[in-house]
Amino acid sequence: MTRTKKLLVAGLAIAVVIGTAYALRPKGSGTEVASPETATQSAAALTVAVLTPEKSVWPIEVQANGWLAAWQEVVISAQVGGQMITSINAEVGDTVAENALLSELSTGSLTNQIIQLEASVESAKASLELASADAERAQQLSGGSSISKQQAAEYFATERKAKADVQSSEAQLASAKLDLAHTKITAVTGGIISSRSAAIGNVVSAGQELFRMVRDGRVEWQAEVPLNQLRSIKVGMPVSIPTPIGDVSGAVRRIAPTASESNGRVIVYVSLTPPKGLETPKTGIMISGKFEVGSREALSVPSSAIVMQDGFSYVFTVNAGETNTVSRVRVETGRRQDDRIEITSDLPETAQIVQAGGAFLSDGSVVRVVPAEADTVATAPLVEGAAPASGAATTEVQK
Repeated sequence: MTRTKKLLVAGLAIAVVIGTAYALRPKGSGTEVASPETATQSAAALTVAVLTPEKSVWPIEVQANGWLAAWQEVVISAQVGGQMITSINAEVGDTVAENALLSELSTGSLTNQIIQLEASVESAKASLELASADAERAQQLSGGSSISKQQAAEYFATERKAKADVQSSEAQLASAKLDLAHTKITAVTGGIISSRSAAIGNVVSAGQELFRMVRDGRVEWQAEVPLNQLRSIKVGMPVSIPTPIGDVSGAVRRIAPTASESNGRVIVYVSLTPPKGLETPKTGIMISGKFEVGSREALSVPSSAIVMQDGFSYVFTVNAGETNTVSRVRVETGRRQDDRIEITSDLPETAQIVQAGGAFLSDGSVVRVVPAEADTVATAPLVEGAAPASGAATTEVQK
């Protein structure tokens, strides 16, 4: 057999063996190229909740900043001078009642002055008695020739002067007694001591400030409101103010008649009503608050549905069809209430909004809507085949 014939026989034998092996292979065995659809189904998926926007009535609010200050500040000063402070009975932060004793001054010199003035009163009264007797005798003798009219007039004038001296002495005595009473520094009204400048041993002067009080312990919010928002605010309007001790409600008490020359804002005085069990807010704190000027309907979505990209706000909506997809929709936002945000741009009330996990989506992603009963949300990627959160209305992203 020639070399050419040998090669031909060997090739035929190899072909027969390969053909037999291919015919006898098990079905489905071997390497196959997966279709794009099959590859998509085996990819990782993100499970999120789907809901529709909610329409409800929300309050319209005006935001403002302002200081917490005393409703009325009471200054307690010394009404008598030249006396030394001998005791202090109140400290900063104390709540005191009306007429409560705050401090005492020395009384020695005033007591001696009173004794001296009492003696002056008695002397004046004695002079008055003598003058009255002379005037009465002059009255009896004025009809005869025993006394001239000029002498009678002098007796009558002396009596009037003696009466005036008595009144003057009594007035000086009363003034000295009043000064003695003023050595006891008392609260002219109830309230909270906010400052104290009195110190034991100091000699006070008349009119010197010793204590400062927050009248009745009432603190108000002095909000600075821009002129263009002032027209919405009325006396008696409710106000909500977050403070370091918790949220405090209040009402507009008064609106200032003039605007500030420095910033053009108008002061709105708000009376605060702290909840029971909470102490009065501290003064001197700058806080923000909200005036509730009305209400209107709002279309809102949970804050988790808002996705911030490139400085704009977006939501993802599910497009219904045989093959569901999601669309990225730019929206304008408005008011915020709890964990919901108002949508002010056009958005259908029936839109299917992805509640959370939008950061993992892209415009045009193909999704599969999975029906559910509750609003449980899964916000992390899930491997295909993993069960979604129990009771969640979900979409499964196919990347």
